[in-house]
Amino acid sequence: MTQLPDSIEDSVISAILGGRLRPGTRLGEAKLAEVYGVSRTRVREAMMRLETRGIVHVSARRGWFVVEPSATEARAAFQARRVIETGMLRDLHTLPGDAVAHLRAHVEEEREALHTGHVGSRTCLLGDFHIHLAHAFGNAFLTDILRDLTARTTLVSMLYQSDQDAAASSDDHAGIVTLLADGDYAGAARLMDEHIRRVEDGLDLAAAPDPLAGLREILSPGAPA
Repeated sequence: MTQLPDSIEDSVISAILGGRLRPGTRLGEAKLAEVYGVSRTRVREAMMRLETRGIVHVSARRGWFVVEPSATEARAAFQARRVIETGMLRDLHTLPGDAVAHLRAHVEEEREALHTGHVGSRTCLLGDFHIHLAHAFGNAFLTDILRDLTARTTLVSMLYQSDQDAAASSDDHAGIVTLLADGDYAGAARLMDEHIRRVEDGLDLAAAPDPLAGLREILSPGAPA
């Protein structure tokens, strides 16, 4: 069965959220067209939509690549998440009856991934918590915006975060769910603000990636023959 271009977009976002698609990865039109059973034109349309969402960029005569956010872009992405997510929680007056149970179950999945040491699942689940929270808020626009923003901050973490404290992030998620269950939405907003700031503070934004690192290593005098 032929998959539509929006499936390509969803797959790229999901692969980023799961830590399987890294910054700077080349996304060849021909290979994607073969994988999805569509024309290169349709792949290009999907890539162009991802470009407008800030997920990929095109390089003349080289093709499409997953973005490598700069330090400035990294700060902007986390600032946007703080504004949106804390504002969302401050504006909250009630949650659907099953929302808290669903979020608690999600945190348990995070804990299981932490226990088993499955890095891909852990990364995906930690990012998905924020998307599920937006979904519980009942605003499809916010859910879409946060999905893209979370993908971008995941790319940021891959570039600038050497030691992500995943357990602490999951503890924050559990604390947010507890506050939501108690109806303390203002408290949940405060903890969300602290949580996102902690993740941002763990980034080494001074360590900008060196696009020539691989070539430098190959050409260094001490490189193996």
